Amino acid sequence: MDILQVGEPVLRQKARTLSAAEIASEEIRKLIARMRETMYAGPGVGLAAPQIGFPLRLAVIEDREEYQKEISADQLAERERRPVPFHVIINPQITESSGDAREFFEGCLSLTGFLAVVPRARTVRVECLDERGQPRVICASGWYARILQHEIDHLNGTLYVDRMRSHTFMSLDNWGRFWKSRPVGEVRAELDSPQER
Repeated sequence: MDILQVGEPVLRQKARTLSAAEIASEEIRKLIARMRETMYAGPGVGLAAPQIGFPLRLAVIEDREEYQKEISADQLAERERRPVPFHVIINPQITESSGDAREFFEGCLSLTGFLAVVPRARTVRVECLDERGQPRVICASGWYARILQHEIDHLNGTLYVDRMRSHTFMSLDNWGRFWKSRPVGEVRAELDSPQER
């Protein structure tokens, strides 16, 4: 399945809530399976249904251990990043967020080849349904909280570029060449405009 890129109207629409009958349907089960495959192919740690053209409040998430092998132990600790098993969130709502906003580089499968520093809440509480339509409450912190916020943003027609520190927006290639190994605070100090400091 193709991942839609920024500029597609569906990426800027608020996705609709799924009914209990829809959640139980074969169509949604097949869609979840295709979304999982598409997320892996990205590769990515999350994928929202609007990213593949379905304006539904549905996302899949998994932060695999293999994705973290190239990241230093210090960076993993700073980001509070740990593996997250595969799961589905349906009709999610962030009911609580707390902690000082944490800033890290963030990318998106719908903005291929770019990333920027994005502030996000350190912890969130999310109420949703799972793929069986069962209520679930997720209390997450660190990188997992960031993934949840990013995917739920997609369901509301919001992209990370709407929240980013605009002077940190860059190509993935240039991030790798100039900024990858530098602390985010140092990058911000060098790149931010006086208005963003």
